[in-house]
Amino acid sequence: MIVDDDKITVTLLQTLLGLDGFDVVVVPRGGDVLSTAHREQPDVFMIDYNLSDMTGVQVVTQIRGDANLSHTPILMASGMNVEAEALRAGASQFIIKPFDPAKLAGIFHKLLEA
Repeated sequence: MIVDDDKITVTLLQTLLGLDGFDVVVVPRGGDVLSTAHREQPDVFMIDYNLSDMTGVQVVTQIRGDANLSHTPILMASGMNVEAEALRAGASQFIIKPFDPAKLAGIFHKLLEA
């Protein structure tokens, strides 16, 4: 599940991850993540730090507080170095933007193996 409100980024990630065999669900607003995640049961989350309605850290905190989702791996991305904050909130891994989108599939596979 990609949680990001940047349409260009989302389109690129959907295409690349789809080519790598991932089924991608996109949620542009943090406030919609839990309800969508309960319905879709994602294997991994990729969450942008800056969302239109809340921070990615707030979304991570909500996911970690949900018994059905708390063990799902979370990759947080940001153009700012907020790695310590992201990891403290419960993100499994942090990646700084800009990043090489071609490396995402490998990162997701590692998160799923952990």
